[in-house]
Amino acid sequence: MWQFLANLIGGPIVSGLISAYKAKLAAGNTSEHIAADLAARELAVESRERELAVQQNIADEGRWWTAAPRAIACWSFALFIAKCVVWDTVLGLGTTPPLKGDLAVWAGWLMALWFGGRSLEKIARIIKR
Repeated sequence: MWQFLANLIGGPIVSGLISAYKAKLAAGNTSEHIAADLAARELAVESRERELAVQQNIADEGRWWTAAPRAIACWSFALFIAKCVVWDTVLGLGTTPPLKGDLAVWAGWLMALWFGGRSLEKIARIIKR
């Protein structure tokens, strides 16, 4: 099990580092050599950023009082969506009034950040460059 997880997480990073190193060795002129070296460094930095992000998540969510608010908000809204979709729509066993006002706006932002948070981080990183 642990070997599978290590291959799943480390496989793309390690293979990327190996291919960058091979490109560095195969680079014939100075510009190709510099590009291959930069690609290898970028992969190493990206790997380290992932490690630090995991450590930060562990630190942020390592205590119940820091993990509870996010979990309560996310799971409450997930239960609401499940009730609306499964109970009301699929099974036809009830009706739930739509969310209104600020609660509807907050729920929309929660869903956008819950499912699109990583995509927004990637877009921001591209714009930053």
